[in-house]
Amino acid sequence: MNPTLSMAQGATDTPLIEQTLGDFFDDMAARQGDHEALVSVHEGKRYSYRELRREVDRLASALLGLGLVPGDRVGIWSHNNAPWVLMQLATAKVGIVLVNINPAYRTSELEYALNKVACKALVTMKSFKTSDYVGMLRELAPELSDAAPGALKAARLPHLRTVAWIDAAGAEGELPGLMRFSALHDSGDADDPQVDLIAKTLKASDPINIQFTSGTTGFPKGATLTHRNILNNGFFIGECMRLSPVDRLCIPVPLYHCFGMVLGNLACITHGATIVYPNDGFDPLAVMQTVQDEKCTGLHGVPTMFIAELDHPRFKEFDFSTLRTGIMAGSPCPTEVMKRVVDQMHLREITIAYGMTETSPVSCQSSTDTPLEKRVSTVGTVQPHLEIKIIDPVTGELMPRGSSGEFCTRGYSVMHGYWEDPEKTREAIDAEGWMHTGDLATMDAEGYVNIVGRIKDLVIRGGENIYPREIEEFLYRHPKVQDVQVVGLPDKKYGEELCAWIIAKPGQSVTADEVRKFCKGQIAHYKVPRYIEFVTEFPMTVTGKIQKFKIREAMKHQLGLDEDKTA
Repeated sequence: MNPTLSMAQGATDTPLIEQTLGDFFDDMAARQGDHEALVSVHEGKRYSYRELRREVDRLASALLGLGLVPGDRVGIWSHNNAPWVLMQLATAKVGIVLVNINPAYRTSELEYALNKVACKALVTMKSFKTSDYVGMLRELAPELSDAAPGALKAARLPHLRTVAWIDAAGAEGELPGLMRFSALHDSGDADDPQVDLIAKTLKASDPINIQFTSGTTGFPKGATLTHRNILNNGFFIGECMRLSPVDRLCIPVPLYHCFGMVLGNLACITHGATIVYPNDGFDPLAVMQTVQDEKCTGLHGVPTMFIAELDHPRFKEFDFSTLRTGIMAGSPCPTEVMKRVVDQMHLREITIAYGMTETSPVSCQSSTDTPLEKRVSTVGTVQPHLEIKIIDPVTGELMPRGSSGEFCTRGYSVMHGYWEDPEKTREAIDAEGWMHTGDLATMDAEGYVNIVGRIKDLVIRGGENIYPREIEEFLYRHPKVQDVQVVGLPDKKYGEELCAWIIAKPGQSVTADEVRKFCKGQIAHYKVPRYIEFVTEFPMTVTGKIQKFKIREAMKHQLGLDEDKTA
C-alpha cells in the first residue's frame, strides 16, 4: 500500500465474531451470570447477566406467542429504558428485525416508517413530555380503540396487528386496543424450547435491525443491519475504550441511535460490562448524580451534552473521580470542551468516534492513549477489519495524504442494504463494496482522519442528522408555498440550526407562524426551521442551479453569524 496515498486497513489479529447476537449474549451470561448487566436508575431496576437472560428469553417467547416469525419486523418507539434493551436482545434471539422509531417522529413520519418496512407489532411509550405517542397512534389508527389486543386492522397502518405500551411502575388503567408491555412480557415462558430451536436456525449474516436515515430525496431510507454488523462494531468500539467487566458505562445518549444501541449497549455486552441508564431522556443533573451514585467508569455523549454537564450550576457538587473513558461523537468537539472534559471530569481516556448508521456505525475511532491533540483535531484511525480510503469525488482516484476528498469504507460494518430499495443501495455501495459516505475528509501521514465537510447537504443539529431536502419536500405540501430552500446556519448551542427561504404562491400571503403551525405534530421538532424568511427569488447560476451557499452567506450576514462567533 502506497503510504503517500489516503488509504488504510485496520488490524486483523483479533478475529471477527461469527456468532449471532443472541448466542454471544447467552455465552456472556453463562460466563458471569452474577455480574450486574443493567441498571436503569429512573426505573429503579437492576439485572444481573443471568436475570437479564431470563427476562430476554421470556420476552422472546412472548413475541413468538404473538405469531411473529424470524424476519418479521417489530418497531420500538421509546426513549431509554429497560424494555428497550430487552426488545433489542429478545428480537435478535429469535430472528425478528427490530425497527428503531425516533421518539421525535410525528404522525406522518411514523406512518411512513411503519408501512415502509411492514411492522407487524409496535412497542411504544404512552407519552413523554409533550409527546402523546398513543394519541398519535390513534390519529393514524382510530380503529385501535375498538380492536382486541393483538387484532388491530387499520386502514392507514395495514400491516400493524399489535401495539404494546410501556407501563411504568404503578401505572393505572387500561388503554383500549393496546397491551401492557408487562403483560406481553409475562405471557412468555423463559424456558420455552421454541426460543432455542429458532436460535439454532439463525445466521450472523441475517438482518436484525432497521434504522431510518433521511435521504436526499426527502424520503427516509431503512438502513438494514445484521448481527455481524452491529455485534462486531460494538466489540471493537469497546476494545478502543479498553472495556472490561469492571466498567460501568453511563449511557445518556438515545438508544434509537447507533450511539446508544451499539456504542453503548453492545460495547458493554461484548465485554461483560454494566449498562447504566441515568434517565429516559437527557438530563445533565441526572447524569451527574448517576455517575457519582453508580460509580460509573465511562460516560458517553455528544459535545452539547458534555457542555450542559460542565456548565451546570451544581457541577462542582459531584464526584467524577471514578470516570476513566467514554465516547464523544455526533458532531465535532471544540478543543476547549475536550480539555475541560479530560481535566474536570477525569475522562483522561475518552475517545472520539466517527461513522454513520449505514456502517453500523463506527469506521474510525481514537483510542485511550491517542494524544489529546489528535483526539481533538481528528476522528482517530481505521477500526479493525475495515478498509478506508479518501477519493476524488469526481474521478474516484485516491487522494494524496493531506488532501481532502470523499471518505469511503469497506468491510464487515457496511450495511446489508437499504430496506427494499436496491437502487438507493447501489448508489451508496459501489460494485467493489465501498460505502460512499458523502463526507469530505483528509488523512495525515500517521493515518489519522479528519472530517472537513460534507458533499451531501447535511445539517447536524445537536447530534441529529437532518437532510434539508426532506424538510423541503414536507414544506412543499403547504398550500401557500410555491418553492422552498433549506440550509444550515452555525449555532453556538446546537452546532447548526435550520433556515428556510420560502417563495409564496402568487397572490398568497404566508407567515412564519403559519409555517411552524403546519410543521407541529407532523415532523420532529428538531426539523422545524428556526429561521424562516420569505423571498421572491433564490440566487441561481446561469444554468438555473440554486446556489445554497449564497443563501447561507446572506443569512449569516443578516444575522451577524460567522463560524467563530455564532448565535
